[in-house]
Amino acid sequence: MQLSKKQNEYIVQANNRWNIKVGAVRSGKSFVDTSFIIPYRIRERIGKQGNTVILGVSRETIERNVLRPMRELYTDRLVGEINNHNKARICGEDVYCLGAEKVSQVSKIRGDSIKYCYGDEIADWNKEVFQMLKSRLDKPYSCFDGACNPENPTHWFKAFLDSDADIYCQKYEIFDNPFLDPKFVGDLCKEYEGTIYYDRYILGLWKRAEGAIYRKFADEPGMFLKSINPNDLMDISIGIDFGGNQSGHAFVARGYTSKYRQIVALMSRRILQKDCEEAIDSNVLDSMVLAFISEVEDKYGSVDELYWDNAETVLGAGIRNAVEERFPHIIVRPAKKIRIKDRIDCTVRLMGAGRFFITEDCESLSKALEEAVWDPESLLDERLDDGSTDIDSLDAFEYTIERDIKYLIGG
Repeated sequence: MQLSKKQNEYIVQANNRWNIKVGAVRSGKSFVDTSFIIPYRIRERIGKQGNTVILGVSRETIERNVLRPMRELYTDRLVGEINNHNKARICGEDVYCLGAEKVSQVSKIRGDSIKYCYGDEIADWNKEVFQMLKSRLDKPYSCFDGACNPENPTHWFKAFLDSDADIYCQKYEIFDNPFLDPKFVGDLCKEYEGTIYYDRYILGLWKRAEGAIYRKFADEPGMFLKSINPNDLMDISIGIDFGGNQSGHAFVARGYTSKYRQIVALMSRRILQKDCEEAIDSNVLDSMVLAFISEVEDKYGSVDELYWDNAETVLGAGIRNAVEERFPHIIVRPAKKIRIKDRIDCTVRLMGAGRFFITEDCESLSKALEEAVWDPESLLDERLDDGSTDIDSLDAFEYTIERDIKYLIGG
């Protein structure tokens, strides 16, 4: 098992109460933990009082990011599955595996002493969970190892790292991993070039989200314009976002080319109540959606799926019934609405990789992408949503790709 210079440095020097690795994606932060640190720390404390805990955003991310890689190295004899009691047998110890996104998820360890804790994706945790964890590491031999990607420099975890606590903190750039394919590194750098993601995910810096979100598109939207042959499309989906008086109803159709290589925004429409002579009730909205589907199918071919804003179940149910009656071949589902940050990251990477395109039928979406900016007042990475920009069209477009992110960028 080969380790990088940085990883060996961590093994030798990470002997504090809090041992943290912060930095770029795919830089080797987690590999040294799953291959050596976690098993070593657990075995070192066998027989001592206190619980052993692995905290992550969710049980699913713990399984994907921590347990599965460990199991591939050490087999399922040493690394078990998470059971109904949120425990997994690891290196001879029963280990709590708990999601840290919500305080309620870790109520089982409230009041319990912890001898060792490993933390995955710490910057995405609920702050109160981390605060509670501090008081649980109460043994002389208690310690914590963890890793995360950097976020906003005002993030609560950055404030902890800058405190005078007993911390060993190691910073990683993607270039610190000598085992990555240089082509992969080059492609990733290109995808994130000119965005906050380059500073965070390539250079490992705590960087504020500011300015244009889709900077490449905003600088040169014509570069993304494409005429598409309907025969080249393997899938067409439509996203519907419902708006109120201050926003609008947005419809966006997108298509994929073979094997998800390219994504093409095919057509978009945004309807504002103030621009309509009649009130947009559910019946009028149903008619507008059906007309949009007909327009898309006339120009680009059969629509496969339609995803609607799951915050409006009544409107969604009406559209589902109307579409299923008129276009029975279309699968109609509520949108998943995964984290907006993940949806933005996917679009940014597709643009940077030269895999995102837009047709002349997408005037509203094009304008929305050009004008989208980070909220300058937010301490989190949030899009400005004060009515000055078209968030509706962005949401509608993202509903059509969010289920496919792992195929589009391997997420």
